[in-house]
Amino acid sequence: MAGRRPGGPDTRGEIVAAARESFASKGFDRTSIRGVARDAGVDAALVHHYFDGKEDLFIAALELPIDPRVIATELMRGPLDELGARIVTTFLSVWETDAGQARMKAMLRGAVTSEEVAKMVREGITRMIFTPVAAVLGTPDATQRVALVASQLMGLALARYVIELEPLASATPDEVITRIAPTLQGYLTR
Repeated sequence: MAGRRPGGPDTRGEIVAAARESFASKGFDRTSIRGVARDAGVDAALVHHYFDGKEDLFIAALELPIDPRVIATELMRGPLDELGARIVTTFLSVWETDAGQARMKAMLRGAVTSEEVAKMVREGITRMIFTPVAAVLGTPDATQRVALVASQLMGLALARYVIELEPLASATPDEVITRIAPTLQGYLTR
């Protein structure tokens, strides 16, 4: 009898691998649960068994140590004039753990060396973090402001965690927050 195979020992892993390939080649918007299921050789219901939706599948495909939707929600709590500090504090909290740093380094290196990975990261993170943050700003240039914040954070990650540029690499998180937060705030509200 022909049809989709049932779940096996590493069905979830096969679904994640198919999703990673789809997000990389097609981008976030053009990837579908049905398409991932087809590529993994399973029924779409099985994908839904493991993942609540496409965003959950994206997070698993990138092996993110955090859920970007939760981060976006947390960033929105509190006064707008403290958003820069909340962003850099949250960013550092992910990078300062061993597991977070390993996964984020891999993602950053992949995005720098592969257009497919860059596209996957760009589209997914834009949808789940940048768009909600830009909506809170309520300015015509909000998207550009959020992109400037992202550029600062990517530079920070590259200098502090990948290149390990001193004295930035050995600075305490509090020292980094004190120095970077005003710059981010300037991008956001000035």
